[in-house]
Amino acid sequence: MTNLKAKYQELIKDYMMKKYKYSSVMQVPKLEKIVINSGVGDATKDAKLVESAKNEIEAITGQKAIFTVSKKSIATFRLRENQNIGVKVTLRGERMWNFVEKLVNIALPRTKDFKGIPVNSFDGRGNYTLGIKEQIIFTEVEFDQVKKVRGFDVTFVTSVKNNEEAFDLLTAIKLPFQRKK
Repeated sequence: MTNLKAKYQELIKDYMMKKYKYSSVMQVPKLEKIVINSGVGDATKDAKLVESAKNEIEAITGQKAIFTVSKKSIATFRLRENQNIGVKVTLRGERMWNFVEKLVNIALPRTKDFKGIPVNSFDGRGNYTLGIKEQIIFTEVEFDQVKKVRGFDVTFVTSVKNNEEAFDLLTAIKLPFQRKK
């Protein structure tokens, strides 16, 4: 069990129970999954870029990634139907907790001029999306092997239905949010 998962089980559940006065432990918000998505816009010109993005995401997450494909053809973008245009991974369980620890403790502090992650990226239903500008902030990505520096989205899917409780949960998990002014 990871340190963060143990901390959630021992401390965060109790904190959330008391703060929101839940009648059952099953009502306590939890982090259900993390979805990592990387769109590769240059895939129309070079199909190998999608493959390298897939390898990088797999190295970062430790889990097999799947390709996302285009739904329809768009001639002006030189895009064909069912063409690989991105990569995604869904993390649950132990791998999810390991990724959160790695993101908070190693990757985000390596970001240049890091002042915290934005507070306004909640979707209204308790999910939070964080944009990572460069995949090279993760130690698993070898800088010499990178064909192109690209970013990806990390979506934290929680079991709550409002932003306030999701913010409290993610803050308790120690996501480094920017200070409210």
